[in-house]
Amino acid sequence: MRSHLLILLFTLNQLPEFQLPIKSNSIKLTDIGAFGVERKARPGVPNHLHTGIDIRPPNDNYQTIELIYPIASGVVISKRTDGPFAQLIIEHDFNDKVFWTVYEHLADIEVELFQPVDLRTPLARFFMANELDNIGWQFNHFHFEVLRVRPMELKPSPNNPERLFHSFSLECQSPEDLYDHFYDPLSFFDDKKR
Repeated sequence: MRSHLLILLFTLNQLPEFQLPIKSNSIKLTDIGAFGVERKARPGVPNHLHTGIDIRPPNDNYQTIELIYPIASGVVISKRTDGPFAQLIIEHDFNDKVFWTVYEHLADIEVELFQPVDLRTPLARFFMANELDNIGWQFNHFHFEVLRVRPMELKPSPNNPERLFHSFSLECQSPEDLYDHFYDPLSFFDDKKR
């Protein structure tokens, strides 16, 4: 298993169709933010494998705005706006191959449902220190996933009328489930660099 703190070097000029979701040449994960880490059950949440990576802001900066971007061009297909669980799901079609990305624990979402996005489109930002003091420092990152399969459709609720899809985040309890539904984001970036 990869180290709990990963740094992925990535040269943006080599890959104009894809980029990291932050403006940095590397990413750092939280201590338990690696793909496939076992997450123990807690009230309302079953035991499951971590289906993405938890990315910290560049230079652990919680004092100034740090933006989050899409990794590739696509269309926003789901938007959840309920506080620290705010989430975007983007559908990407690249060389006739469709995949989906999930961005969760977002502040100040800047895009609309069904909006086309590209590498220059700011999606949202990381929470800042004053916000984390109020909502909890467990949201000191954003959660990022790359799905192999279309997310599950949801019936919109009055509280989240634009949340049309849900990831399989809590359904993956075995490595087979995990790899049937998700790409390891770090391996996905490595593959796209080539």
